[in-house]
Amino acid sequence: MRSTVWRILGPFAGRRAFATAKTPSNIFAPLDTFPARHIGPDAHEAASMLKALGFDSMDKFIGEAVPAKIRVSTDTVDSIQAFSESELNVRAKELAGANKPFKSYIGMGYHCAVVPPVILRNVLENPEWYTPYTPYQPEIAQGRLESLVNFQTMVTSLTGMDIANASLLDEATAAAEGMVMAFVSSAQKKRTFLVDSGVLPQTIAVLRTRAKGFGINIVVRDVSAALSDAALQSDICGVLVQYPDVDGTIRDFSDLAKSVHSLGGLVVCATDLLALTTLKPPGEWGADIALGNSARFGVPAGYGGPHGAFFAVTDKLKRKMPGRLIGRSRDSTGKPAYRLALQTREQHIRREKATSNICTSQALLANMAAMYAVYHGPTGLKQIADKVHAFTQVLLNSIHSFGYTATNDVFFDTLTIDVTSAAGSADAVHAAAAAASINLRRVDDKLVGVTLDESVTPADLVALINVFASAASKGSVSLSGLSAPESPAIPSALERTSGFLPHPVFNKHHSETEMLRYIHHLAAKDIGLVHSMIPLGSCTMKLNSTSSMIPVTWPEFAAVHPFVPYDQVKGYQVVIKELEEDLCKITGFHSASLQPNSGAAGEYAGLCVIRAYHESRGEGDRDICLIPLSAHGTNPASAVMAGLKVVSVKVLADGNLDLEDLKAKAEKHKDKLAAFMITYPSTFGVFEHGVKDACQIIHDNGGQVYLDGANLNAQIGLTNPATCGGDVCHMNLHKTFAIPHGGGGPGVGPICVAEHLAPFLPSHPFMHDVGDKAINAVSAAPFGSAAIHLISWAYIKMLGGEGLVNSSKIALLNANYMASRLSGHYTLRYKNENGKVAHELLIDLAEFEKHGLKVTDFAKRLQDYGFHPPTCSWPISTCMLIEPTESETLEEIDRFCDAMIQIRKEAEDIITGKQPKDNNLLRNAPHPTSVIALSEEDWNRPYSRHTAAYPLPWLEEKKFWPTVSRIDDAYGDLNLICDCPSVKELASA
Repeated sequence: MRSTVWRILGPFAGRRAFATAKTPSNIFAPLDTFPARHIGPDAHEAASMLKALGFDSMDKFIGEAVPAKIRVSTDTVDSIQAFSESELNVRAKELAGANKPFKSYIGMGYHCAVVPPVILRNVLENPEWYTPYTPYQPEIAQGRLESLVNFQTMVTSLTGMDIANASLLDEATAAAEGMVMAFVSSAQKKRTFLVDSGVLPQTIAVLRTRAKGFGINIVVRDVSAALSDAALQSDICGVLVQYPDVDGTIRDFSDLAKSVHSLGGLVVCATDLLALTTLKPPGEWGADIALGNSARFGVPAGYGGPHGAFFAVTDKLKRKMPGRLIGRSRDSTGKPAYRLALQTREQHIRREKATSNICTSQALLANMAAMYAVYHGPTGLKQIADKVHAFTQVLLNSIHSFGYTATNDVFFDTLTIDVTSAAGSADAVHAAAAAASINLRRVDDKLVGVTLDESVTPADLVALINVFASAASKGSVSLSGLSAPESPAIPSALERTSGFLPHPVFNKHHSETEMLRYIHHLAAKDIGLVHSMIPLGSCTMKLNSTSSMIPVTWPEFAAVHPFVPYDQVKGYQVVIKELEEDLCKITGFHSASLQPNSGAAGEYAGLCVIRAYHESRGEGDRDICLIPLSAHGTNPASAVMAGLKVVSVKVLADGNLDLEDLKAKAEKHKDKLAAFMITYPSTFGVFEHGVKDACQIIHDNGGQVYLDGANLNAQIGLTNPATCGGDVCHMNLHKTFAIPHGGGGPGVGPICVAEHLAPFLPSHPFMHDVGDKAINAVSAAPFGSAAIHLISWAYIKMLGGEGLVNSSKIALLNANYMASRLSGHYTLRYKNENGKVAHELLIDLAEFEKHGLKVTDFAKRLQDYGFHPPTCSWPISTCMLIEPTESETLEEIDRFCDAMIQIRKEAEDIITGKQPKDNNLLRNAPHPTSVIALSEEDWNRPYSRHTAAYPLPWLEEKKFWPTVSRIDDAYGDLNLICDCPSVKELASA
């Protein structure tokens, strides 16, 4: 038997297949190899699946699934050395040690947050929180939805705004969303967006990138002076202010808001949640949009991310607000329930009419911030804010005695200090700081910036004060020589007088015991990978290995400010360089940028790079982007954001791209053709033979090819985007490269490009060695969500080249085995000429509609079997897109197939009349415990409770219960309520 398995699988056959075999001859080889843990099917299971499909070798199977003309040698990928789990841990510790542990007071929107251990261990490090998917199936996501409503409530309460979304990517991109909202809300389509000079520089850089695609004119000036400019007044669509600003100054913008409103513009305010516990909230002085970064509420700095941006608006703007919005609704029994609200705003629906391509939120980080507010409550938050402010006052009073002055005498936590009178130059202060392993903000030769946060201890404060004492040649101070300030350094007119967070949830979970129980109470309501397979097509929900996650929360990686000098982050720089190199090997491209912090952001960045390339050649008028009708919804939205005009390309009845239509449209627009966006394998789950021909058509007509990397998991080592003919691609690190989805985010979407596009990759105000052709920044931090790059770096290193290739092979095998098992029960919509799918399959449920059954009915019934439904009604409204990934074992795949087959039998009972069309297992699904527990007189269903709850035997041993019955979407949109229940509401309930 052993020789047979080896003959079929070749090098894939791993040690798990021969657990009872003799000790290996190489006793020095590690036993904790990652591929054996990551790849679900062992050698025997893989051989069994191949046999079921009629193949005697893996190579023959791959030959029928992947077109020969795009196959590549595995030599390049194979050069990636594999580490065992323990070897990777040692390597990660070495690199962590290469990061210098300076204490940073740089500020500029980033703080060293204190993560309460109960949240660190039970949310950030808990797979019940980081492995679930976006809550599109609300009945099995009530825990995360409740927590995200807490986040929304926290934001609206602190900002004084009417409604908030469930987070955006980072502060800079949130500001860009605010700018575009101001632009599209302008009745006269005014194009000037005024940005105050006190706004963070990284935000201004991102605004410049985004403004270009929309034709918005960015003017950076002191807003008060600029508004008196008659030439600007007539064209202002909006104004962005920072409150407090980059230098720490707090200004009263109430008069400014009135002036902007009189001109028909919107006021966008970037602000700080902790400061707002003390300052008059923007909603009270006239802001239309409030946004910022929630990371100082218990989210590690992580060298720039991931962080959860917040975004709140007035009521009149709620239907134009980007991102996900969680609202209250009710289920079919009238029980209160949460759901995603107003989904018709999303780019998947609006496509080229969208003004935002937001697809990923930062749910995991938003949930951490929400839990931080729940844990501390309003009293605890105010205590933290008061201490930070008092420490900043002590610092100012102390350095005054050394001869320094501050340019701002009104502040919350940030001082900009004129050092010339005491130290002579900023260099002297920075040198003293470096000697004390302290980072300060470098403003210019005369000014130094200092920002304090919750992490600053009394000892830290003394050390910081002594930096200034040393630079001024003064004697050192001790803690006993410091005194508390008598009054705050905030004008009384700007002090907060209104209360915040009165809701019960923020006022009763302050002991660790209660907090722990609350966290696990919510987690128990959600399906994650801890429970079962999540077979979501296109979303690639696979193992998020513990071994790759562990380094993320080490302080050497977690507590690092993104703007520190590179010589303090040598470990991070090695990780970034190696990840970029490995991604280039995998894609076949020349260069990479890790800056885009979501897949949609990667699409946008790639298109901006293409536009910059055309402009460099004097062809800036190329603005047509060809996009197949089968493309991801973010594709057309990203194209519009990059300033391109979308022309749709037809798809044939067999799901393949219509090459004749592509050729005709490429030739028609050849003088204006900028780009072609294609997903490969296609969104329909098939490797198209004509991909190289399609790319050649584009190149022949002067365009560039953007290859969407959402389905890269099917390609690694078998083909690659460069071989297929692409010029740029993005990769979803939260899909192919195993970053957790986090219940709706974080995601990362780095791009790789061909050599001719490399000079145009994104720059950043704090990025070194950037060429003059680079586009402006596309995210707030130089390397995007750097902390979670560690996960993909570790994933690639532990699999090594051979493991990466075998992962793709097994992903293809699992999908084709599943297609084979489900055939005869369901209609498989698309397959190649050999009858094979790629790494996912599309089943069509249209035939059931005439019997009163829709995709939703099958999806909700699948919840009763303990599975998260596949991707529903996309890319075709009557279909389910199913992807098993390589991580699931044969047993789990069979379990899912058994469930789907049993549901098909239940559907047959409806078709044949054994069950009524309007009262049956599928239409009534899911069945939570509250329904199963109904009394005999209330149970009016033509099937038993046992059939509803335990349709297959294994469910009696292992059962996940949906929390609520089917949720009423229409009711939730008609009665839009997006905050926590108040004391009064809970009492009446």
